[in-house]
Amino acid sequence: MTRLSVAVRPPAGVVAYLRSLPRAEMAGVTWSAPEQWLVKLRPLGHVADRLVDPLVEALSDELGGAPAVDCVLGPATVLVGGQWLGAPAAGLDDLAAAVFDATVGQVPVTHPQPFRADVVLARGRVPKNLAGQPVSCHWTADAVALVADRSAPGRPHLVDLTEFPLSPG
Repeated sequence: MTRLSVAVRPPAGVVAYLRSLPRAEMAGVTWSAPEQWLVKLRPLGHVADRLVDPLVEALSDELGGAPAVDCVLGPATVLVGGQWLGAPAAGLDDLAAAVFDATVGQVPVTHPQPFRADVVLARGRVPKNLAGQPVSCHWTADAVALVADRSAPGRPHLVDLTEFPLSPG
C-alpha cells in the first residue's frame, strides 16, 4: 500500500514566491517544505500497489490531449479543515473533474467532495491570524503527476511515479 495523489506541481518561480512568504516559528505549527508544495487534484489515500498500473492507464487515457491549464494562487491564505494553512488555487476545476472521473473506478471516494485546490503551507495548530495573508501568483500547469507519499515523521518525501503532459494552449 502506498499513499497516492494526483497533483499539479507549481514551477520554480512560484516555489520561489512561496519561499518568500513569512514563515515565523510558532509552537505547534509545522511549515511545509517546498517539496510538499503541490496542488492535489485528487488525494487517493492508501492504494494497493496492484492498482498503480491501472491508475496510470486510466489517467493516461483521460489526460491524453488535455490542454494546459492557467492556475492562480490567491488572493489570500485560508485555514483549511482547521489544521492547515493553504494558498487557494483556482483554474483547476475541470482538470480535477477529469482526474476524478478517470480514477473513481479504481479508488473509491476517500476525501471530501467537491474538489478544493490549495497549496498547503503549514500544518498543526495554525493560528487564525495567519489566514488572510495576501498571496498572488500564477502559472500554466503543463503536466499532472501521480505522486507517492513516502514521507516519514519529520522527513517529507514525495515521489512522482509518472507524469502526464498537458497540451500547450
